[in-house]
Amino acid sequence: MYPPRNYPPRGLRPRIRENVNEAIKAREVRAVFPDGSVAVMPTPDAIRRAQELGLDLILVSPTAEPPVAKAMDYGQWQYENKKKQHDARKKQHVIQVKEVKFRPNTDDHDYDFKKNHAIRFLKEGNRVKALVQFRGREIAHVDLGAKLLQRFAKDLEGVGQVEGQLKLEGRSYHVIMAPAKAKEQAKPRDGAPQPAH
Repeated sequence: MYPPRNYPPRGLRPRIRENVNEAIKAREVRAVFPDGSVAVMPTPDAIRRAQELGLDLILVSPTAEPPVAKAMDYGQWQYENKKKQHDARKKQHVIQVKEVKFRPNTDDHDYDFKKNHAIRFLKEGNRVKALVQFRGREIAHVDLGAKLLQRFAKDLEGVGQVEGQLKLEGRSYHVIMAPAKAKEQAKPRDGAPQPAH
């Protein structure tokens, strides 16, 4: 037999709204009302005045001195907040590090194929990690890996720029390339006519 519960079931628990009406812990707030009036007043008075207008008092800037609270509809405020967060996520671009692998004796066709992939990744705004892997006795020819990566960095000069230096870690040599800055891509070449303003 299970002991009796001393708390309401999950569906019936009251939802606690943070920073709204009675949940505001500050003694006084800078209250902003829909008519444009702003006043520093005790929190209970501000809540009473907001409720007289049929609105909720919502703490919009809790770190300010005194905290700023706005009289508005809680549902409308939630909707606007969700919309702002959604728009911010839409505009956010996550930069990924894409990897392109080579071997010290990679032939020209494979090299060009992988180079084109790297160019596409850089144009999308991602970083590229070019990696030369050595197997078995190939580790004796580290200089071939270094030459390959230098050639790779030189071929991608207009699209990307090398971050740091070539690094040898264990059985792999790698370099990381970041997309070239927009200003550098927009620079006219020497001798090219500049647009008239």
